[in-house]
Amino acid sequence: MEEFVIVIPARLGSTRLPRKPLQQLKGKPLIVRTAESCLKITEKVIVTTDSKEVAEALKNINVEVVMTPSELPSGTDRVFEAVKEKNVKYIINVQGDEPFVKKEHVLPVAKALLEGKAEFATVAAPFSSIEEAESPHNVKVIRDKNNYALYFSRSLIPFPRDGKPNASTFLKHVGIYGYTKEALERFVSWDRGKLEEIEKLEQLRILENGEKIYVADVPSAPFGIDTAEDLKRAEKILEKEMENGF
Repeated sequence: MEEFVIVIPARLGSTRLPRKPLQQLKGKPLIVRTAESCLKITEKVIVTTDSKEVAEALKNINVEVVMTPSELPSGTDRVFEAVKEKNVKYIINVQGDEPFVKKEHVLPVAKALLEGKAEFATVAAPFSSIEEAESPHNVKVIRDKNNYALYFSRSLIPFPRDGKPNASTFLKHVGIYGYTKEALERFVSWDRGKLEEIEKLEQLRILENGEKIYVADVPSAPFGIDTAEDLKRAEKILEKEMENGF
């Protein structure tokens, strides 16, 4: 498979979990755990941050750290800022709060880009319960018959008119994105769209500008960390993975 680079945006400010990248997960900062997981997928990993503390936390692992301005409006802008002067063709954006990301989550995105299915790609997984699907914190995606995204929403889509829905009706969007460098440059040049403003979902900007997003299937979503409760759960998951030799 042709080379790609994983870029991890890591802004220190977080409303739900203060100083999230530096929160400890089994003796290491969260950003370090995520970066180490990404290094198991590819040797080419960049962390882009506005924080010298985050950069310092990463000094002993083999990732490149690119400092970017705090005023950038989004993580995607931070990703582009980190690669705009670099000779890279394919970029995978992995969030800094995804310490359990694995090859099975990233390689389908890279494969879609390399095969030319689209210049934007992402992944989706089944929901484990209807309660999980109903939560507005979990984004739903619907696709056409060729696996291109039709829409993303925090609401239940498609709407089950004929009765009580079950989890298999819906598809969970996993927030791992791939782009060609040219597509990423186009994305950051576009104004925020109306649908993006309403749903607070960046990926809708792509659809609003008439471009395609290929959505590959993965068997399950990695567990991301947004809250202190998530951090406690992550410790238990990590303990189990360590026991099993991951």
